[in-house]
Formats: sequence, C-alpha cells, structure tokens
Amino acid sequence: MLNETQIGDVWLLFADYIDKKVIDSVAERYVELLADFGVTDRILNGATGIDGALDSAIEYYLDEESDDDEIDDDDCNEEEEDY
Repeated sequence: MLNETQIGDVWLLFADYIDKKVIDSVAERYVELLADFGVTDRILNGATGIDGALDSAIEYYLDEESDDDEIDDDDCNEEEEDY
C-alpha cells in the first residue's frame, strides 16, 4: 500500500502531463482508485498539502464518504423506528 509521500510523488510525476482542463477530474479518479485499492482515509488525509487539485479531490472524496456514512446511519434509524 502507498503511504502519504508516495501518493503525492506519483501524482506529481503525472500531473505536469495532464491537460489543465481535465486535471480536477483526473485527480478525483486517482483518489477513487487509491481508495479502491485499500488506501485508508487517514492516509489520504495525510497526503494533502502537495498539490491543489489533489487536495480538492481528497477533500471531495472524504466529504462524500462522510455523507454516505450519515445516510447509512439515517437509514438504520428509520428501520429501527418501523418496529
């Protein structure tokens, strides 16, 4: 698994070659790929501060995931109330 420094190093290696019009989308996909391969939220959070586009993608991913957790909690509460 990659650590915070390696995540930033890989991103910076390719970021200069990505068209600036799509860099935000590519950064979001990169973060999703990292998460799919088991990189934890803690490690993703530690990888911030390297590049603005990567930071935005990580923040978006972490916010989206916390929203999903809140929805799951709400769904569980509604099911409990039905009994």
